[in-house]
Amino acid sequence: MGGAVRDELLGLPVTERDWVVVGATPEEMTALGFRPVGRDFPVFLHPETGEEYALARTERKTGRGYKGFTFYAGPDVTLEEDLRRRDLTVNAMARDREGRLIDPWGGRADLEARVLRHVSPAFVEDPLRVLRVARFAARFAPLGFVVAAETMALMRVIAARGELADLTPERVWQELDRALGTDAPAEFVATLRHAGALVVLFPEIDRLFGVPQRADYHPEVDTGLHTLLALSKAAELSPERAVRFAALVHDLGKGTTAPEILPRHVGHEERGLPLVDALCDRLRAPNEYRELARIVTRLHLLCHKVFELRPATVLRLLKAADAFRRRARFERFLLAVEADARGRHGFEDRPYRQGRWLRALVDHLERTVQVEPLLAQGLRGAELGAALDRAREAAIRAFPREVAE
Repeated sequence: MGGAVRDELLGLPVTERDWVVVGATPEEMTALGFRPVGRDFPVFLHPETGEEYALARTERKTGRGYKGFTFYAGPDVTLEEDLRRRDLTVNAMARDREGRLIDPWGGRADLEARVLRHVSPAFVEDPLRVLRVARFAARFAPLGFVVAAETMALMRVIAARGELADLTPERVWQELDRALGTDAPAEFVATLRHAGALVVLFPEIDRLFGVPQRADYHPEVDTGLHTLLALSKAAELSPERAVRFAALVHDLGKGTTAPEILPRHVGHEERGLPLVDALCDRLRAPNEYRELARIVTRLHLLCHKVFELRPATVLRLLKAADAFRRRARFERFLLAVEADARGRHGFEDRPYRQGRWLRALVDHLERTVQVEPLLAQGLRGAELGAALDRAREAAIRAFPREVAE
């Protein structure tokens, strides 16, 4: 059913399958040993394979939001009726027991045409579908898929109705997080903006579009475009969703720059921190995402200027980014900052020398500056910390820039 058939026809790996059962009742399923798990409608787990089997069902809109539906799962519901309630035609296909394709709504033709198209006008009844379509756009953009114009028009209708505000924070985060795991996460953001949904769901990000930056630093000028470029570069550099999230939100402070100082953005790093916190609070984002995003937001500009800094300031940067205590997170920080630096027109293929130098520097400091000799001198507490800092600063001062070449 659904995604399994779609992915099989696209030649993609099929990781899980689900089944629709026509002409049965919950009592008959239970009698056959299937275990009921559905809360809102009859879904069962196969007693041996654990795969999901759902009774064919129809749905009717009864209230606001994506939970405002009643379902009917009687034995008279046909497979075609069940498939009609799916969001997109490419997700509304099935195979029968003999493997024959059942495609009443033109999903295969849309797969071949690389189009994401809604099944029926009932698409507008579920606001969650705006996020789902944006996520599918991100997942399948590398294969050439685009959202059909008529489907985008319905997405705009949903956004204009105000029902996106009824989505739970957990579900919005889930869709964002899944989109961050795709090969083209920037397409998720771009699709939501095109649908008029970004301003509702992620106003801090939407506010960046149309905000100018200095063209000598940012040839693309527009801060929103830069954000999409940085997110795309982060997706190239790392599969980790936390790195990609940090790249997405690193410049939120630029959306609050006073108009009279544009296109400069003095202090945007510190202004961005409460915006990152507000976004993470609202969506209940995991702490690891928030912590990395805060570090990248606060320190990305300092990292770009590392070759202009005094040794003491370089050391402060390393300590603030947890380079000595949490090396794995420091590596994620460097990847997100590199995505920012290379997420600019004309800079996409330029090596990020600052990251290369800082990695080598931390390796050098860990090899050459040891705490044991200082302990042997009887140093403790604040005196020990100060001596360790002086030794590290001296090593930083002597560390050659040529390592970054």
